[in-house]
Amino acid sequence: MELNAVIEAATKTLVDHVEELTELDAAIGDGDHGLNMKRGAEAIQAKRDVLAGQSLNDALKTMGMTCMNTVGGSSGPVFGTLLVTLGKELPPQPTSAALARALAAGIAALSRLGKVEVGQKTLLDVLDPVQKVLAAGGDDLIARVRQCAHDSARATAQMDAIKGRASFLGDRALGHVDPGSRSMALIIDAVCDSLQKDMR
Repeated sequence: MELNAVIEAATKTLVDHVEELTELDAAIGDGDHGLNMKRGAEAIQAKRDVLAGQSLNDALKTMGMTCMNTVGGSSGPVFGTLLVTLGKELPPQPTSAALARALAAGIAALSRLGKVEVGQKTLLDVLDPVQKVLAAGGDDLIARVRQCAHDSARATAQMDAIKGRASFLGDRALGHVDPGSRSMALIIDAVCDSLQKDMR
């Protein structure tokens, strides 16, 4: 896996989708999610030289701390905690099974951080089904993970919002995709795309 290419792909997709993420958040949140994610992505891109000299584990921790220090709102602690946890849990040469275990730890950490559960219209509703696909393994895993991430993000439109500003909207939040879930799906898609290119 070419880590620099994966990081470039993941951060670029967030920058490229800033308007979409802003519109999603404007419908049910503060409207700042897109710009916050773009700020974090650009801060990570600015650390290219540092990240290039780091191991996978250290790079994940560096990116996590960068998110915590630069991304506003709840997204900084959320995405930062996820990255730092993955950096702690993943082996240097991760397999799909190892990634599934690390994601399970990340989901647990985010559940504690936000006092949130799967099914409450958050990015956990993408991470949890993706984790299950990874844990099951099998053929065409990358393609199935990508599809699962996008399908799961879209499914948040039919969930009641329990946490955050969207929770105050009640039924008016229905029909709107959770912005954090969409961001998570975009990141997973970019990572999957990079991995598929490595395999060609």
